Amino acid sequence: MEKVAKLIIDGREITLPLIAGSEGERAIDIRALREQTGLITFDPGYGNTGACRSAITYMDGEKGILRYRGVPIEQLAKSSSFVETAFLLITGKLPTRSELTRTSVYLNDFSILHENMKAFYQNYPSKAHPMGILSAMVNAMRSFYPELIDIEEEMNKTYLRIISKIRTMAAMAYKISIGQRVVYPRPDLCYCANFLNMMFDSVVVPYRIDDDLVQALNVFWILHADHEQNCSTTAVRVVGSGKVNIYSTISAGISALWGPLHGGANQAVIQMLERIEKDGLSIATCINRAKDPEDDFRLMGFGHRVYKTYDPRATIMKEMCDIVLKKVKQKDPLLDIARKLEEAALNDSYFKEKNLYPNVDFYSGIVLRAMGIPTNMFTVMFAIGRLPGWIAQWKEDVSDPEMKICRPRQIYTGNRLNEYIPIGQRKEDDSVC
Repeated sequence: MEKVAKLIIDGREITLPLIAGSEGERAIDIRALREQTGLITFDPGYGNTGACRSAITYMDGEKGILRYRGVPIEQLAKSSSFVETAFLLITGKLPTRSELTRTSVYLNDFSILHENMKAFYQNYPSKAHPMGILSAMVNAMRSFYPELIDIEEEMNKTYLRIISKIRTMAAMAYKISIGQRVVYPRPDLCYCANFLNMMFDSVVVPYRIDDDLVQALNVFWILHADHEQNCSTTAVRVVGSGKVNIYSTISAGISALWGPLHGGANQAVIQMLERIEKDGLSIATCINRAKDPEDDFRLMGFGHRVYKTYDPRATIMKEMCDIVLKKVKQKDPLLDIARKLEEAALNDSYFKEKNLYPNVDFYSGIVLRAMGIPTNMFTVMFAIGRLPGWIAQWKEDVSDPEMKICRPRQIYTGNRLNEYIPIGQRKEDDSVC
């Protein structure tokens, strides 16, 4: 017997079907609600709304579970590479050895930018934010590279072209911003090693590839590769629902990621820790101020919209902190502050009752900082990592026969019928400038 939900409106009962996912989560299918009742649902932020069916990422915020295509994030972080994880997300399966080799060859082949694209960089203001540049450059790629051809092999090449070139564009933007010579990708280096070399190699001080730092970057990007229907992924699906080309769709995702409440969260953590160090604030003072609703001080990197227990990515990233800082032989006072804040918060009843545990952003900023990544590049690093997830979500969305162009409804709260008044009959309002 089909399971249904019953809704009573003005004495009239209607039934709405229940649908279930592979992990047992259930939803009320309200697609016929407006047609049957004239009503819509009201859900600001869509926290209770399922906008799609997806086979890409599974999260359980109450249990702290994150899986890509069913594979636990802990296993991917320990054993996989970013390129292999990207293949898993986009194609739905782990690659064979030959598939992974072919993918790596394509990534190397596609890594060089069209020479005419360099002119874009030269015309940006010197203080332009790297995220703004990256969003525009990805959108511009459509003018330099062919449209998608509806043949799977050609489509996969387009995905790899974007994944490869976004790394080159990000490193190039950084080099130009500091007035240094652009470093081109090397065919003998893997994806992550190539990025670090393009960022930090120079004619004066050649960059030495360190396997631990390469692995740290792999892990960082794996942890950020997808995260279900978050703000930027939803932006990608919403824009893509209009059958927009993939370059413009990814550009929209980058713009959505830019904000401090989403991709900029790890940058906000660093700025918070710097403020604590600069002002000489004690840990107790920080905890008490964070609990005071009248105080504007906030502990960035604590709590999560979905996770109601410890963020599984934070556990992995915390381990990477120790490895990276030991490797670069640097003691970062900000990490000491971060650890003390974590310990104090985890032992405070206020934070435990509200499930305000450290999330991945709390530690990822420290790792990037230790690797030499400038703070204004943190969100760019997030965007590179999230790109495979965006592509996978876009690909799934455009091939879903149930999907239509996104067009939410609203509850109108403005004036009712408001007759037009000719300009000569309108009263002057001195309060309006």
